[in-house]
Amino acid sequence: MATLERWVFALAAVLLISTPLPAAAQKSGTVLRVGFLSATPQPDYEDLFWQELLRLGRVSGKDFAIERRSANGNYEQLPKLAADLARLNVNVIVTAGTQASIAAKKATGTIPIVMIGVSDPVGSGLVASLAHPGGNVTGTSTVASEVPGKQLDLVRDLLPGVSRVAILWNPGNPVSQQQLRETKAAATKFRLALQVFEARTPEDLDRAVAAAGKERAEALVVLPDPMFVAHARRIVDLATKQRLPVVSGVGAFAEAGAIATYGADYSSAYRRAATFVDRILKAAKPADLAVEQPAKFELAINSKAARTLGVTVPRTLIARADRVIR
Repeated sequence: MATLERWVFALAAVLLISTPLPAAAQKSGTVLRVGFLSATPQPDYEDLFWQELLRLGRVSGKDFAIERRSANGNYEQLPKLAADLARLNVNVIVTAGTQASIAAKKATGTIPIVMIGVSDPVGSGLVASLAHPGGNVTGTSTVASEVPGKQLDLVRDLLPGVSRVAILWNPGNPVSQQQLRETKAAATKFRLALQVFEARTPEDLDRAVAAAGKERAEALVVLPDPMFVAHARRIVDLATKQRLPVVSGVGAFAEAGAIATYGADYSSAYRRAATFVDRILKAAKPADLAVEQPAKFELAINSKAARTLGVTVPRTLIARADRVIR
């Protein structure tokens, strides 16, 4: 055998012997299982989560296996799917969004749960406090009560003289109640007339956006919701036909053609969730892992979409933007 080949095999043997395995794997010798529960599939964000696990040294099929469950927009299916993951006795359950996190929490009080992007984990009863979760749930939160006001302020910057703003929300999402209240409070402050339109399912989107156009709204603000994110391009296309500029709190809408988005960096939230999973698989307890709040709020401007709708984006906004899609 050549000297180089012997050196490579020797190094591989040393690494294999010296790399510590998670406590659970050491005891059982089995592949650990990671459950992933979502209200609606969001492949782009989920890919970031799995990529980060890979960067941390986790290899799917080698030291962990994936159990994916999605309600595909039907929130009523989440409790059943969460119970299924609990019966499988996976080592950790990752939950995307508030509804999935609540369903998982009700399904198990013992399996560790890592939530992603939950707006109000304390108010939702998921954790005792952000600093000291105290149970089997931890992860990342996007809580920020000032965001709805900043989104409406963004509309005012983009559309000087605006007076009527449509809001698209999902009343089936418990978090949307709080978001709508905060948006209404901001609208009162800015003396804006809000026109509220609801969509519980993808089938409701055409009707809701068409109604906003019929009522002569001047802009459409889309409140965060997993179903809306999954259908971001469709929502934007429907709004564009009505000549409605779209503003949202989720960055994915900017790529879909919204003229602007402002909100927590969901990409970072998904990546950070992988770190929580890695630590839990190494025997850390969720109760001891503080919930992480957004480290960054991102402003994205789609100047191409703005030009299509005849909206002039102020240079000051371009200068402030974290991302500009041209």
